Amino acid sequence: MIKLLLADDQALVRAGFKALLDAQPDMTVIAEAADGAEAVRLSREHEPDVVLMDIRMPGTDGLAATRQMPPGPRVIILTTFELDEYVFEALRGGASGFLVKDTEPAELIQAVRVVAAGEALLSPSVTRRLIAEYATRAKEPSATNHHLDQLTDREREVLSLVGTGKTNDEIAADLFMSPATAKTHVSRAMMKLHARDRAQLVVIAYESGLVKPGWL
Repeated sequence: MIKLLLADDQALVRAGFKALLDAQPDMTVIAEAADGAEAVRLSREHEPDVVLMDIRMPGTDGLAATRQMPPGPRVIILTTFELDEYVFEALRGGASGFLVKDTEPAELIQAVRVVAAGEALLSPSVTRRLIAEYATRAKEPSATNHHLDQLTDREREVLSLVGTGKTNDEIAADLFMSPATAKTHVSRAMMKLHARDRAQLVVIAYESGLVKPGWL
C-alpha cells in the first residue's frame, strides 16, 4: 500500500486528489497539510511514501518544505504551469519530479506509482525543456561538489547523457551498449553520488559542470 500525504492550501484541491487516490486499491491518503510547515511536520509523524506538494502555499512554500523533508518520503511537486520557475530549485532541493495540476487522473495515479517505486518523474522531453530554460540559474559549477572522481569514465559518460534528458534506451544507442547495461551504469552512478533518483542525477550533472546549458 502506497501511503500518501497531500500538501495544498486549497481544501477543494486536496479533496479531489484524496477521492481519486483513495479509490485506488494500492493507495491510501494518510494525512493532509494546508502549508509547507504542516507538510514537514506530518511527514515526520506519519512517514508517507509519497508527498504531493503544491509549490505555492502561504507561509512555508513547497520549495522550502521539500528541502526540510525528513529522509524517506518522495516528493512530487504540483505546479500550475509545466515549467514553473521554481521547478529546478525544487529538484535540487530533493523533489523526485513534478506534475501540472490539471494532469489527467490516470497520469496522476501512474505518477504516484512511478515515484513510489523509486523512479524519477521527469520525462526526457520535459527534462530538456526544463534544463534549457532554467539551468542557467544554477549555482556556478564546482567539479568537487559531487565527488565525480568516484565514477568510472563510462559512468561519467552515462551521467552526462542523463543530464541531457536521455532515456536508458537512448544512452544505450549512443554508447553502443544494451539498455540493461545503460541502466546498470545509471544505478551505479546514483549509488556512488548518493542520488536518490534520476532527477537528482540531472541536477548533479549540471551543478558539477559535467554538462553545460546550451549543449542540448
